[in-house]
Amino acid sequence: MKVLLTGSEGYIGAVLRDALLEHGHEVTGLDTGYFSDCDFGAPPTPIPLVRRDLRDTQREDVEGHDAVMHLAALSNDPLGNLRPGLTETINTHGSIRLAQLAKEAGVPRFLFASSCSLYGQGGALGLTEDAPANPQTPYARSKIDFEQALAAMTDDSFSPTFLRNATAFGVSPRLRFDIVVNNLCGWAWTAGRIVMTSDGTPWRPLVHVKDIARAFVCALEAPREAVHNQAFNVGSTENNLQIRDIAYKVQRQMPECEVSFGSSDGDTRTYNVDFTKIETRLPGFERARFTVDDAITEFLDAFRRLALKDEQFQGRLYTRLRQIKHLQETGQIDEELRWRKS
Repeated sequence: MKVLLTGSEGYIGAVLRDALLEHGHEVTGLDTGYFSDCDFGAPPTPIPLVRRDLRDTQREDVEGHDAVMHLAALSNDPLGNLRPGLTETINTHGSIRLAQLAKEAGVPRFLFASSCSLYGQGGALGLTEDAPANPQTPYARSKIDFEQALAAMTDDSFSPTFLRNATAFGVSPRLRFDIVVNNLCGWAWTAGRIVMTSDGTPWRPLVHVKDIARAFVCALEAPREAVHNQAFNVGSTENNLQIRDIAYKVQRQMPECEVSFGSSDGDTRTYNVDFTKIETRLPGFERARFTVDDAITEFLDAFRRLALKDEQFQGRLYTRLRQIKHLQETGQIDEELRWRKS
């Protein structure tokens, strides 16, 4: 199939493009380019690229594609809080514009990278796709708002699928250290300690970036009736962990690392998610293949190979908010996160 992949230059997009190419699909990226110089090791596989802000998507960008895979967004909560209202403008309204253009252009399939974070503060264990949304952040709110808008566009010629990713982890050519597993591995390696501001009790569902990519490929290749207007939690029960358990897993593979906890950091997010639906109803997926332990081993290998230093770990390249602030401070983008004309 001919696929338009938005957010193709990001953490997940850099891995998903390879999965699509390996399955014989023709991939074109669409990305504004905030993180185009943030390579970790070898750069991502080159693909044709439309350099475009999501807010400015044109019909010509989507025409002729069999599917849109939509990953582009302000990608975490600190970045979403950088300037009030931008998360809604970009993640919600920009996404609605993209979907409307895709539908008008006759693109039959639209796969959206949603998030388990929309469950927010889930009181029960094993939240299914039918659990009520309880978003705690603008980022999570934008996910449920766009899901609802996209579902309202559904008809016989336009078929959306909502892939609610657990918190991603694992090595990528466009690595992020501002997500929990990756972050704790980085601290353990560079500082020899993990210092938590919380008590470590909140739950997080977790999923390797390669399993996210595989879920997208499975959804793309599935019969329309199997995924039409359906939401799937993407992850595995085995990777439902409390934050403290992640820290202890890191410590077991880096035993010289010290681990300590605080009381509370004000983060109200805690959610434990059920993944039965994706394991039983998404053709070809069956189960997530990678555990947190697998990723810790993967990171250790990468850190040794690339000789990761503290200044790299704490630098701008692998933390989204720091990179965006760098682009602003150097005059490359403005307060609305738009590129300045040179």
